[in-house]
Formats: sequence, C-alpha cells, structure tokens
Amino acid sequence: MGTLLETIHSPADLKSLNFAQMGELAEEIREYLIQTLSKTGGHLGPNLGVVELTLALHTVFNTPGDKLVFDVSHQAYVHKILTGRLDRMNTIRQPGGLNGFMLRTESEHDCYGAGHAGTAISAALGMAVARDLAGGDENVIAVAGDAAFTNGISFEALNNIAEQTKRLIIVLNDNEWSIDRNVGSIAKYLHKIVTNEHYQNLHSSAKRIVAKIGGKTAVTLARRAEEAAKSMLWPSIMFEEFGLEYFGPIDGHNLPLLVETFKFLKAADHPVLLHVLTQKGRGFQPALDLQKKFHGLGPYDPETGQTKPMGQLTYAEVFANTLSDMAKQDPRIVAITAAMPNGTGLDLFRPNHPKRYFDVGIAEEHAVIFAAGMATRGFRPVCAIYSTFLQRAFDPIVHDVCLQKLPVLFCMDRAGLSGDDGPTHHGLFDISYLRGIPDIVLMAPKDEDELADMMKTAMTIEGPSAIRYPRGLVAGVARKPQAQVLPIGKAEVIKEGSEVAILGLGPMITLARQLGERIEADGYSAAVINPRFVKPLDREMLETYGRRVAAFVTFEDHVKMGGFGSAVIEALEDLGIKVPVVRIGWPDKFIEHGKVDDLRARYGLTLEAALAQVRPLLARRQRPTLVAS
Repeated sequence: MGTLLETIHSPADLKSLNFAQMGELAEEIREYLIQTLSKTGGHLGPNLGVVELTLALHTVFNTPGDKLVFDVSHQAYVHKILTGRLDRMNTIRQPGGLNGFMLRTESEHDCYGAGHAGTAISAALGMAVARDLAGGDENVIAVAGDAAFTNGISFEALNNIAEQTKRLIIVLNDNEWSIDRNVGSIAKYLHKIVTNEHYQNLHSSAKRIVAKIGGKTAVTLARRAEEAAKSMLWPSIMFEEFGLEYFGPIDGHNLPLLVETFKFLKAADHPVLLHVLTQKGRGFQPALDLQKKFHGLGPYDPETGQTKPMGQLTYAEVFANTLSDMAKQDPRIVAITAAMPNGTGLDLFRPNHPKRYFDVGIAEEHAVIFAAGMATRGFRPVCAIYSTFLQRAFDPIVHDVCLQKLPVLFCMDRAGLSGDDGPTHHGLFDISYLRGIPDIVLMAPKDEDELADMMKTAMTIEGPSAIRYPRGLVAGVARKPQAQVLPIGKAEVIKEGSEVAILGLGPMITLARQLGERIEADGYSAAVINPRFVKPLDREMLETYGRRVAAFVTFEDHVKMGGFGSAVIEALEDLGIKVPVVRIGWPDKFIEHGKVDDLRARYGLTLEAALAQVRPLLARRQRPTLVAS
C-alpha cells in the first residue's frame, strides 16, 4: 500500500493535499484496487474509471453532511476507501465483510443503498426536496453512468427536477459502457456531443484557462465561452430542455479541472448537470482490453489479468447455445436482453442471429412490452433477464403479456441466491411474484438437459411462460441429441416411495436425493420427485402421494413466503388432504452477501435441517387425513 493512501482515514484528510499529491494518491488507489480485488473479485473496471472523479467529489463536498448518491453503486469502492473503510477493503464481497454496493447500514457516508441502475437521480431529487422542506443547506450530488440514462426511471426523475428543487447536481459519468457497450439513441446522442470537433477545441481551451488562472473566475470564463459556442452548435440540448444547466463534457481524469468545476457548481442556485468523460478500467491494461470481463469478476492474476479457466459450461451458456440452435429451426424466435448480453449468454446468440437479437439497454419494462408487441405479430420472443431485474417489469408482465396471453418466454438467470453480490442481486422472489398471475407456465429445470427440454416446451405453449435457473456451472449431465417437449404440469418421479415424498425444485433436486438416501438408511421409504413445474403444479402426483405418505418435504432456492412449498400446501388444501409439509427455503428476510454454502448452512437450507424436521413426523408415522371437499 502506498504511503499517501495510508494517511487517508476520512474525506477530511484530502483537504490538505495539493494536486500533485492527489495525482499520486490516485495511482496508489488504482494499484491497491488491482491487488486487492485480484484476491476477492469485484467490480474492478468501473472503480478504476472513477478514481479522480471520486477524489474530486470528496475534496469539494463534505459527506456525510452532503449527500453523495451513486447509481447502481458498484463504482463506490473508491468512496468506501476514502470514508474510513480502507482497512476492511480486503473483505469486500466476502462473508461478513464489506458489501459490494452502497449500504446505509455499513457507513453514515452511504446515504442511499443501491444495486440496480436508474435510481440515483430520483433518490437524489427526493433528498433535495426533503432538504428544501426542512430548510437545510446540504449539497446533493447524483453520480449516474451514461448507461443509467437508458433507464426510464432516470428520465422520469429528470422530468421533475426543475419543478421541484432549485439545487441539485447531477454528474453524468460517460464511459460508453454499462457491462456491455451502451446501445440506442441516448448513447449516440452523448457520443455526438463528445466527438464534436468544436466542443473538443473548446474544452481544450477551457482546460488551459483553468491551468493558467485557476479558481472560480477561470471556470466562469470557460463557461461563458462554452455558452457562446453551444448556442450556435446545440440550440436544444436535451438536458437543458429538462431545466438543467449543462456543463461539459470535461476530462474525468483531470483532477484540477474536476475540483475547480465542482467548486463552481457547488454555488449554483439552479439544477446543473456535469458531463464527465472517464475511461473504464483506466490504469490496468487487461481491464481496458476486456472491459466486459473486468466489469465484475472473480479472483484474477494482478499481473496478467488472467482468471482461472472453467472447464464446465454455465447455465447461461447452455441457454444461449440452445436458443441459437432452436432459432436455426424456427425463424419466429427472437432474443431480447436489457443491457446484459454477456451475463445472460446472449452474446453467444448474437453472432449467429444478428437480426433477431435485440439489446434495449437498461430498460426491463420496455423489453417486456417490446416483446409483447413482437408476439402479437407471430414471433416467439425470449426475454433473457436476471430474476432480480425482471422484478422491475412486473406490471408489463401482468398487463401486457399475461393479460393478453401472448407467447413470450422469460428466461430468468440468477434465480436463487446470487452469493457475493448480495441482497440487491439475489433472485429469491420470482416464484412468488409470478405464480399468482393467471395463464403463465413457470418451470425450473434440475439440470442443463432439462433446461433445453423446457425451452423447447415453451415454444409449443400458446401463452406466456418462464424458466428459472441459477447462476454458475451446470450439473454436468449428458445431454440428449434432441430436446424433447415435456407434458405441461407433469412432475418426474425419480424414485418411488411410500412414507415421505421429497420434492426438489430445480438444482435443489440434489438435496432431495441426498435426503431420500438418508431417510432410506433410517429404514423408511422415500419418494424423490423432480417437480419441473411450479405452475401448473402436478396435482395428480400430489394427490397420489398425499394419500400415502406421512409428510412432504419441499426444497427450493427461493423465499418460503409465497414460494414453491407454499404452492404445494395450497394445492393439498384444495385437494382436501391434510398432511405435514416441511418447507426448506429462505426465510422472510433479505439475505446478506456471502458464499452460497455458508449462507445455506446459516439459514437452514441443508440436509441436516431437513432431517431434523422430518424425522419426528416419520417416527410418529402420522398418516394423512382426508377432508371431505
């Protein structure tokens, strides 16, 4: 660790540094991040890009009094370092360690928690209006990446700023990337500003003025020159139409320029937007060369950037390869993602079917309605969206897809616990938010072979369907040469039994098998069942075993509240069968970040926890009670 970095215990320690020292500190922070994250993994590229920007913000403003809101907040590692958490940075995203995003309970400097894009401007506006109502004078600053401006929430907030507050600073951090390269007209609009020859010359002049004169006067002169040029070049700048005075674009790695500009903007008596240009992955060549990979990754070699190769496919890769093969046979299939081609695997689909691949940016609601529109014209849209992000599109799923019974398939990656990313990214609610919607078919494959079967099955359904599958490596089973269509709503009985029926949803079938073996070792007869379908449930199977066994056990990588086990209880009640159901799933709380196995052990998603609950029921040999319907 560098000597300057060791002296920074709070933002106040930055105030005494000159610009040369701050430049040195910036390089020390970059080296520290590269070395530290090589062991823990994390969002390296985004944080290397905002080092100078974060230093400038903390030099000019005073948190926690002033409120600094980061969109998504995966780029807040430098903020954490500067706000007294340097000694814990080696624990980031580790069990019991620092969260990988802003977290209000972690530090008073984290004024707003986040993990999804598009929230910063709305939250900052709320804080600014609350300040105004309370008669406060603190500054409120929202830092939002250019990708966040493809999210509708950002524009909903922009639409309200001028009407609701007189003081708000928005920093548009423009690096041309979210996880993949940004797409759409907003990205093109920002690029047009950045690459305009007259703007480039103008800002070079502005930098020279600041360098020679310094201070508020220099920025004012530069601003006047910019206004004159802008009135000729851009008579209706988009942001100024929203009532924000636009400044920029400026070099987001020029510390003196950033500091002096923020000093000037701090005194503004009207909402302002500063457009800064940063380089994602700056200071680490592998991160510059492979920006998608180094957006967020696991441990790597800090010298070469190499990560340990995985010999096995992921569920995302199997999904994408299967979809690509299906699309060769079916010209109706189109693939839609919301700025996640790499995470969902669709970057493997795109080269094979470029005209049938659509990245709509960070706009999940639009993605779903866009899919609905295509479905009305005879296409078979497949929306590949993480479970946690599909939450943002709940109303379009109900109103635009399911109500109209349109054949849209939702493929939900990261269903279940997402581990190191924590509660903003866990996919623990999709069963409960989908299974109450009429006409949707909801499936969960036990392995990669069954995922392919379910995708083929979905193409035969004349209505909405969804498949949930986990993050990470597949089970490693052999796949059939050709996927098969599954009978809708029929479970797979893996092993017959007469005293307990164990249902393992999706990859949780592994725990179901293990529990069956342990119960058999105790001298009881255990049925092991792969449900396949959450909706519709296999009621025939439930009735058959409900009249036979002393208990059911359900395993699910989902919250118990409203989840698969709850659906089983409801179905048994409808069938007039009273039999105990042991539900193994996540409790009614937000689950912290950590290693999946550790968290499962902590919250009872284990073989031992299931045994402890089911053994007393078997010992009593309590048979089911039939209730007259």
